[in-house]
Formats: sequence, structure tokens, C-alpha cells
Amino acid sequence: MEMIEATGNSVEDAIKKGCAELKVTPNEVMIEVLEEPNTGIFGFGAREARVRLVLIGGRKAASEAPAAAKEAGGRKRGTGRKKSAGGRKREAGGRQSSADEGADVAEELQEVPEAELGEDAVVGKAVLEEFLEKMQIDGRIRAYLVEDEADGEEPHWMLNITGENVSRLIGRRGETLASLQYIVRLICSRRLQRRANLVVDAGGYKLGRSNRLRGLAKRMAKQAVQQGRTIALEPMQANERRIIHLTLRGRGDVMTRSVGEGRTRKVTIVPK
Repeated sequence: MEMIEATGNSVEDAIKKGCAELKVTPNEVMIEVLEEPNTGIFGFGAREARVRLVLIGGRKAASEAPAAAKEAGGRKRGTGRKKSAGGRKREAGGRQSSADEGADVAEELQEVPEAELGEDAVVGKAVLEEFLEKMQIDGRIRAYLVEDEADGEEPHWMLNITGENVSRLIGRRGETLASLQYIVRLICSRRLQRRANLVVDAGGYKLGRSNRLRGLAKRMAKQAVQQGRTIALEPMQANERRIIHLTLRGRGDVMTRSVGEGRTRKVTIVPK
């Protein structure tokens, strides 16, 4: 099998570039999304989208290749104008980082006053403040009561840490933040003598990431149906895979499966 990797400003842009390089149409390849685009936090950690394209069924005859290349090129030019218009719109509104996007979502939530916090949030804030002090990070902890109907779970407390140096708490793909949440939950559960129902965020990273994952799931589901191909997403943590599953579980045209083991486990979107 012939296989290449391609990058672009968006997943769709990376796919188009890869198809142009292979001189094929999207229907002739299996697509795996390796990384989503990310504008970074406070200007750091920005990266392009990265996809892997696997040619299915071998190369076409030489006489058919130019036609495929022409078709791919025509599609690329046609969508390029649309992309430019979208690009200008984003520039006019200013580039939005994952932290900014998360902050926008947080603004839609209402911060709960100190006097109205539940027991989980009070204990969680106290534990987080101890951590921030020992890590010498100057941050403020905002508490929100999140009721996400898409997740189908009971309401939970979101503790979002804001400040100039909170990017240190996030780490690569949110791994540091996931570890911090794990430790905070353990300590809180021990103090409460029950499971602590809270989520720890930093700079709105998780809020923004959740929105991007839902958008990615819908785009890739549409592409899987249009192309009649299984699409594999990048390896994700369990909570992120769950977002993909929940986003698409009500659709009748696709189904999702988790494949792989450990850190390489990922979601595949399969057209029915």
C-alpha cells in the first residue's frame, strides 16, 4: 500500500494536499487524522493538522492518472476560494487560540459565587490552591456548575484555573492537566470520603478542546459517509474518546469503535 502524511491549516486542507500529491481523489484513499490543528496557548505549542492517506486498491493505470490529478486539482482550486473567504473572516475577528475558545465557552457558563459553592467545589478549590502555591503559579480558580446534556451525565463542578502561566499546567495534549486532575480528585475523594464530582481545567483548555472534538467528529462522520470509508482519528485519552462516541451515538449513518491499546487507542468512524 502506498501511504503518505500531509499537513495543513485544517484537516480538510491537509487531506486535499495529500490527495494532490498522490494525484488521487479522496474516494481512493483511507484517511487517518493524526493531529488536529491547534493555535496554541499564549502563542506557544501551535501546530498544523496532520493526516495519513493510504492508497486503496493500488495505482490506477497511467492513462487514468492525469484525469484523477486534474479532478483533484480542480476540487482543490474550487475549495481554495471558499477557504480563503473563511480565512479572511477568522483574521477579521482575530486568531482564536484554544485558551481563547475555552474562555468564550466559559463566558457562556455562569461562575458560581463562593457562598453558593457545593462541597466538592469548596474542597477542590482548596486543594488546587495548595498545588498552585507549591508550584509558584499565580492563578485564579473559577468554579462553574456544568450541565452538559450531550454527555448525558449528572451535573459536575468545573474548576478552571486562569492566569499568565497556566499553560505549564496543560502539557502535551493535556497530559499534565489530566495528571493534575487525577491527583486532585484522589485527594478530594479522600477528604470527602466519597467520589469527588469535579473536573480540573486550565485556561479553558478542556472546554475549547471538547468543542473542537465535537466539530471534528461531525466533519469526519460526514466524510466517512460521503466516501464510504472508515476514518480513524488520532490517539486520544479515554475522556476525549468518550466525547466522540457521545457526539455520534444518535446518528443512523455511522457507528464508532475504539481500537488499539494503551496510549495508541483511538476512535474509528465506520459508515453503516
